[in-house]
Amino acid sequence: MTPATGRFPVAASSSVLWLDFAVAVPFAGSPRPTIGVEWEVALIDPITRDLSNTAAQVLAAADELADGEQPRLHKEFLRNTVELVTGICDTTGEAMDDLRETMTLLRRATDREKVELMCAGTHPFAQWSAQQVTRNPHYDEMINRTQWWGRQMLIWGVHVHVGVSSAEKVFPIINALLVKYPHLLALSASSPMWAGVDTGYASNRALMFQQLPTAGLPFQFETWQQFEGFVHDQMKTGVIERLGALHWDIRPAPKWGTVEVRVCDGVSTWAELEALVALIHCLVVHFDRRLEAGLDLPGMPPWHVQENKWRAARYGLDAEVILDADSNERLVTDDLHDLLQDLAPVARDLGCERELAAVEDIPRRGASYQRQRRVAAAGRGDLTGVVDALVRELRD
Repeated sequence: MTPATGRFPVAASSSVLWLDFAVAVPFAGSPRPTIGVEWEVALIDPITRDLSNTAAQVLAAADELADGEQPRLHKEFLRNTVELVTGICDTTGEAMDDLRETMTLLRRATDREKVELMCAGTHPFAQWSAQQVTRNPHYDEMINRTQWWGRQMLIWGVHVHVGVSSAEKVFPIINALLVKYPHLLALSASSPMWAGVDTGYASNRALMFQQLPTAGLPFQFETWQQFEGFVHDQMKTGVIERLGALHWDIRPAPKWGTVEVRVCDGVSTWAELEALVALIHCLVVHFDRRLEAGLDLPGMPPWHVQENKWRAARYGLDAEVILDADSNERLVTDDLHDLLQDLAPVARDLGCERELAAVEDIPRRGASYQRQRRVAAAGRGDLTGVVDALVRELRD
C-alpha cells in the first residue's frame, strides 16, 4: 500500500493498475473446511431429446412431493435447467448423500412431468434461440446488458464451495488453484458439441462463458484489500451492483466464507462428480495447510494461466500444460498422477481416499467429451444418441 494515497498496486499482464481503496467486503470465514456443491442439470424432452423449458412445472411438482420440506432445488437462468444444491457438509461422502436425496425427489418430479435429465457442459444439438429465460430482475438486467452473448449461455457446470477461515487466505489459495486449473477442466470437459456441430474443443463451455464481461479467469490479487479496492471500482463505475455478478471461474464467496471453484463443466456421472468434488476439497485444504505452516504456495503469471485454460479447453486430457513460472511443461495426465500422490495424506484426513483415487479412473475410462465423440461416431453423426447416452449415464 502507498500510505500517501491509500491505493494498492495490482499486477496486470502488462502494467500496474492502481485501485482506490474505499469499500469493505466482510468475509464470514469458516471455522473448518466445509464443502457445498451446486450441480446444474438439464431438462430433456424424451421424444425429441431436445431441451425442455419446463423448470417451473418440475419445481412445482418437487415442492408438492416434498410434503412440506424445503427441497434443495433452485431455478436457474434458463427454464431448461434445475440446480441441485447441498447444505453445509464436512465430507465428500456427506455432500454426495445430500445430492442423492435431492436427486431422488427431482426424479419423482421429472417422471411425473414426463421429462428426462442429463448433465454436460453443453447440449449436443439444442439451439440457444429456442430457450426461455427465467424472469428475474438480475437475469433481465444481464440480458439487457450482454444481449446476444448473454442469450448464448446455453451451458451447465458444477460449483464447489470450500470453507476458508480468513479473508487473508482467500487470494493466495485462489492463485494457487489457478496452477491446477487445467487439471480440473480437462477431467470435467464435457462440451465438445454446440448447436449440432463438433467444435473441436473438449470444453466449448469454458471459452463461451468467458465472453460475458464479468466472467472468466479471476484477477490475481495478493491481498484481500486489493480485492476490496477492485470491488469499489466495479461498483462505482456500474460494472456490478452486487458481488454475485462476478462470475469468475474461481471466486470468493464472502457471505459463506468460502472459495468457490466454478471451473468444471457439467458432470454426467455420480462417480466422476464425487471424484472431482474430492479433488477440489483436497486442493483447497492442501493449500490452506501450507499457508498455516508458513510455506509458499505455487503461482504462475497470468499469461501462463490463460494459456493453460485454452489448452485444457481445446485438448482436454491430451493437453500439454505449463507447470510453473519457469515455463516447464508436462502432459496433464502425467502431472495429475503426481498431484494425487501429493494430496493422498489430505484425503485420508478428510475421509475421501476412495473418491480421490477415483480421479484416475476418468482418463482410463475416457472423459465425457471423449465418450460423447465415440457415441457420435458410432451413430454416424446422429446426436440424439449422444443425448441418450448422457441421460443413461446420469440415471445409472
